[in-house]
Amino acid sequence: MATIINIETSGKTCSVALTRDGVLEFDLDDSTGMKHAEKLAPYVERVLDEAKRKEWKIDAVAVSIGPGSYTGLRIGLSLAKGLAFSMGVPLIGVSTLKILAVKAMFRNLNFTGEEVLVPMIDARRMEVFTGAYNFALDSLRAPGAMILDNESYRELLKDKHLWFIGDGAEKAKDVIKSDNAHWMDGLVPMAKDMMALSEKAFREGDFLDVAYSTPEYLKEYQTTTPKNNPVKGN
Repeated sequence: MATIINIETSGKTCSVALTRDGVLEFDLDDSTGMKHAEKLAPYVERVLDEAKRKEWKIDAVAVSIGPGSYTGLRIGLSLAKGLAFSMGVPLIGVSTLKILAVKAMFRNLNFTGEEVLVPMIDARRMEVFTGAYNFALDSLRAPGAMILDNESYRELLKDKHLWFIGDGAEKAKDVIKSDNAHWMDGLVPMAKDMMALSEKAFREGDFLDVAYSTPEYLKEYQTTTPKNNPVKGN
């Protein structure tokens, strides 16, 4: 067990949590929009003040590494790197998809453990970032980008109950039709949901390289030029 600062900035919510020995001790979050650049540093400072007040030594910094918002992930990882380096503690990277899967496990107490958890993070149009996990968090489908259609997850749905979760799952309701498809609405990745994953990584010594680690975008960042914005001089 350890005292860990957890940082989650992959989506619209910016959140930070202080966890210790398997207990959530203090957390802050803002879900009013993409205000990560404004909110994150002050939240971390307040968490550090709380640890100092209780005379706790920080053992590691954990951060969600994607997939998710390109900007949010860069902000979160950049601050987490600087914090870990300055404090001389390990940096832990946590998959956003696994954060959602773990949150779903604790949300539904009627699970048998045989279900498959399918987190989906909204991308553009009918595209999502997704993966499929059993209750040991073994990957049944490698994380990646998927364009949703009526063939999505068809093979797994033949003989398993799949639970679709996350802000991208709403789009799947119209195209994935199966008696084995189930939906869990309202799940958003939060720093406090990272605790089990960050503590496991700490115990196993599964750390990121503070200097060279990058977010797991799962697809290249694309930029577009507005049609009504001609380059001067042409």
